Amino acid sequence: MVKAYTRLAVIFGLAALVVATLAAQDRPLPDQEAFLKETRKHLQTDSSVQQSYMYVETQRMQKLDKDGRIAEESIKVYESYPGLPGQPRWERLISEDGKPVAANKLADQDSDRTKKATSMAKRLESDPGKERARQQRDWDEAHHERSEAVDDLYVVYAIHMTGRERVEGHDTIAFTLTPRPDSKPKTREGDLMKHFGVKAWISETDHELVRLEAEAIDNVAFGLGVLARIHKGAQFSFLRRKINGEVWLPAVVNYSASARVGLLFTLRRTGSSEYSGYRKFSVDTSSSFEHSK
Repeated sequence: MVKAYTRLAVIFGLAALVVATLAAQDRPLPDQEAFLKETRKHLQTDSSVQQSYMYVETQRMQKLDKDGRIAEESIKVYESYPGLPGQPRWERLISEDGKPVAANKLADQDSDRTKKATSMAKRLESDPGKERARQQRDWDEAHHERSEAVDDLYVVYAIHMTGRERVEGHDTIAFTLTPRPDSKPKTREGDLMKHFGVKAWISETDHELVRLEAEAIDNVAFGLGVLARIHKGAQFSFLRRKINGEVWLPAVVNYSASARVGLLFTLRRTGSSEYSGYRKFSVDTSSSFEHSK
């Protein structure tokens, strides 16, 4: 009898899902121009969104042989904390290939961090106006670069709304982004965009990017084509999740690519980063990862 009820629950649950999906498909899609205009207001780098949070990042990287088999793998786990003003995040390595980092090496990382924080505190104390002006200049420069890169996104890509899709329980509006061959971006990011076809899924209610998939449509040169050349077919994707019902943050990043380095050899790599344990950062929580495990 219990099994019968379980089967009925599954059947009715699937039926409800089908009905909800069909209802979503029956709804008219939003106006593309208005939807993209609202979405643009929410576009910002994940690093800026993450600035108020601490989290754990697990990085996996595989080296592949010429036949695509895994020849070597590494796994590193970091505690990640907001950086000091004008500086990148502090990545505290806590585990490598399944082995915890030794206590003395953790202490060395912590000591280096303390020295940098102390140095900044001294600069603020000796000349607060100068130090705050420097921090403001760094912020203004980063904001300007970010705005130009977003502008280039709309310059480089022809954007087409393709439909409504469910992604991890959220209604999203799906888009394809196809590079315009005659586009003239202003930024290095824009130049890179020209080499990638993109699919994107945007939350219908929050206008936040939920998922993105990108694939190189031709070879991508770095260092004037002398240092490295990423081959056509390289793939990159990432998924964002809504944390605590209030903010969208990175969850999973995946990549797969081969690259010719100089005239010497070809590198083949796949990898991922997984983000977990997001917590609002404060002085009181800055060292609480180890206590919450």
